[in-house]
Amino acid sequence: MLPITDHLEWTGSDDAHGLLLQEKLNTYLSFVESGEMLETCPDAKGRAGLIDVVCKYPLSQQAEAFYTQVAQIVEGAGIKLRHRLFGAG
Repeated sequence: MLPITDHLEWTGSDDAHGLLLQEKLNTYLSFVESGEMLETCPDAKGRAGLIDVVCKYPLSQQAEAFYTQVAQIVEGAGIKLRHRLFGAG
């Protein structure tokens, strides 16, 4: 599991927020796809990867759309993407 903590609130113009998350997700995708994850964590071999984004604030409609789009890309690389509100499980 690769965690991301998202402490920013989703407000009217979330473009900058989305770009920050996209950069973090791209970093993790590169980490997995390059094989670096298996070098760092050999026990991960054969296991499904999960990027777990824990959000401090509820998602806006734009944020929901962002996660829907990003999940398709991430899962296309063979990694699951989960986003959840902190304290909600």
